[in-house]
Amino acid sequence: MALTKKTIVLFPPELHRRLTLIAAERHTSMADLVRRACEREYGCATREEKLAAVKRMTSLRLPISDIEQMKRESRPDPRDFAP
Repeated sequence: MALTKKTIVLFPPELHRRLTLIAAERHTSMADLVRRACEREYGCATREEKLAAVKRMTSLRLPISDIEQMKRESRPDPRDFAP
């Protein structure tokens, strides 16, 4: 990714301190933290990143019911709300 645009962001001192610590713990820059946070928050992930995320999810091997069972599990039973 070519970094060609510059933006100045001002942080409150405490947030700046926390971001500095996080960046040091992760062996990266504060700028990289901000870029990654923006990508996560605003959906700027690349197609390759999205495909990699789907691949990671499918490798989890989670138990999945059939569609009718999932619908039953996702709808509340009206009797649960009756006195």
